[in-house]
Amino acid sequence: MMEQRLTTTCEMSLLQAFIDHRTLLVNIAARITGCHSRAEDVVQDAFFRLQAAPAITSSLKEQMGYLLRVVRNLAIDHYRKQAVEQRYCSHEDEDLQQVVDGATPQDTHLNRVTLDLVEHALGELPSRTRYAFEMYRLHGVPQRTLALELGVSPTLVNFMVRDALVHCRRASGDLLVA
Repeated sequence: MMEQRLTTTCEMSLLQAFIDHRTLLVNIAARITGCHSRAEDVVQDAFFRLQAAPAITSSLKEQMGYLLRVVRNLAIDHYRKQAVEQRYCSHEDEDLQQVVDGATPQDTHLNRVTLDLVEHALGELPSRTRYAFEMYRLHGVPQRTLALELGVSPTLVNFMVRDALVHCRRASGDLLVA
C-alpha cells in the first residue's frame, strides 16, 4: 500500500517534498560527509539548486529519487573537497592556536615573548642563512637538498643552520631545545 502511495501522481511541488523530508536528507548527507553540520550545509546547497530544478510532479517516488540523487551528489562533492583541503592545506594556524595542557598565563606570555625574540633574531640574519634555517628546522627540508638549491656544500648549510640556532639562543636569553 505504501508503494502504491509513492507511485501515484503527486500534486506536491519538489520544494515541498524537500521541506517535508529534510531530516531524511540531512541524515543521508551526514552518512556521507561524516559530520552533521556539513550535512546541513549540503542540504542547504541542495535547496538552492532545487529552486531552479524542473517541476517533477509525477510521483512522490520520482521526486524523492531526484532529491536523494541531488543530496547524495552534493555530499560526495563536499566530502571530496574536504579530503583535498585536508591533504593540501596546512593547519599551521590551528596548531598555533592550540592550548597546551597545564600552561599558565605566565607560561603562555613567556612563550610568546620568546617567539617574538626569536623572530626578531631571525630577521637579523643574512637572508640565505635565515632561509636555510627555516627550511631545515621548520619545514624539514634535508640539508643536502638545501645545499643543491643554494649552490653550496652540505657542510656550509650545516654551519648556517648552526649559526642561526646559536644566534636565536643568544637573542632569547635562554637555551632553546636543539
